[in-house]
Amino acid sequence: MNVARVLLCLFSMLVSEKFLVAAFSQSLVSDFTFTLPAGRKECFFQTMKNDASLEIEYQVLDGAGLDVDFSLSSPTGHVLYSDHRKSDGVYTVETEDGDYMFCFDNSFSAVSEKIIFFELLMDNMEQEGEEPEDWKEYVYGTDMLDMKLEDIMDTINSVKARLGKSLQIQTVLKAFEARDRNLQESNYDRVNMWSMTNMLVMMLVTGVQVYLIRALFEDKRHAART
Repeated sequence: MNVARVLLCLFSMLVSEKFLVAAFSQSLVSDFTFTLPAGRKECFFQTMKNDASLEIEYQVLDGAGLDVDFSLSSPTGHVLYSDHRKSDGVYTVETEDGDYMFCFDNSFSAVSEKIIFFELLMDNMEQEGEEPEDWKEYVYGTDMLDMKLEDIMDTINSVKARLGKSLQIQTVLKAFEARDRNLQESNYDRVNMWSMTNMLVMMLVTGVQVYLIRALFEDKRHAART
């Protein structure tokens, strides 16, 4: 009997699948990696709704100094946050209707381009023109179940939220790993260059020392008689 109830519960959830998808579409995550040339400034826009939440996280993955200027502006043009020559940052803002602008500025660098990663996390973003129907109307036989569908819904929502957070953390960790790898490769090239330079200097100094020692012990009288 318990197995039959569980199967009935699963069947009811499958029937209401399209309505569950609509209920889960309130949180959006997007990320982007781009190259910012030297002496350039790039701005991006994100349309937000009233009473929503926007979280922006950015990192400089590669480039001399691993730094960039950052600013976040509201739809009215007011600067909410700004950074000067930082390698990373995380900001969260409660939004209103309009386009939020965030800019990355590399104009202070004359020769070095930067590779920048940023991620946007938008909460309470409902799809326009879509009114989710009451999916419970399409579920039958719920009175016979000991387990409430509301509890199942809460559990699925919790699992989905945790999976989304895990994906976000993995994306950020991949960005950190890329930045550390680029920094290590840059240090590796510098170590090799200076090692070769030191070796060439040591060989030159060794040759000069050998020449000077041979000149000190050379028999000048024998050379004069000859």
